[in-house]
Amino acid sequence: MNVFSPGFSGRRRQTDVDLPPGQYLTRDFPVLSAGPTPRIDLDTWQFSVVTEVGKRRDWSWSELMDLPAEDITKDIHCVTKWSKLGTQWRGVAVETFLEDAESAADYVMAHSYGGYTTNLPLEDLLDGQAWIAYEFDGEPLTPEHGGPARLLIPHLYFWKSAKWVRALQFMSENDPGFWESAGYHDYGDPWREQRYQGD
Repeated sequence: MNVFSPGFSGRRRQTDVDLPPGQYLTRDFPVLSAGPTPRIDLDTWQFSVVTEVGKRRDWSWSELMDLPAEDITKDIHCVTKWSKLGTQWRGVAVETFLEDAESAADYVMAHSYGGYTTNLPLEDLLDGQAWIAYEFDGEPLTPEHGGPARLLIPHLYFWKSAKWVRALQFMSENDPGFWESAGYHDYGDPWREQRYQGD
């Protein structure tokens, strides 16, 4: 006896979505953090670029708002295996902040309010690959998702997109950040499934 209506073939799977290996699609935006969520007053918020010899340049919130901004639509991938497609952001390209920085360094450490850090090759912050983002879906970025501003590097696992970003510090040598010191992969390419050291 047939228990299904003619033509019923069950729930369709999204087979046309191109996801990195081991990832599943979510429509939510899960909140994951390494510690408590800091609340940063825009009047005291500051973003800094520090060279390997200690030369520093700072931006206030109002100075950030005066910089040329871009609307960004990108897929994001978390190391905990969720992917969210077509996310919409607004922010300033990281290379805008680095224009006047004189450095021979190949690496950068991102520092966050709250103490979080993550290391990155400098080349991954250039050529339209990374932003300081302050809006998501047309609204100010909430503290839970890294507001008032976060690093956005969508081509790497999302732990590299440091929430509550406060500084980029050039490094002559590649030192590990918070999760990298705990065994996560040094680079974190989702398409190569670089979740942990040795992957």
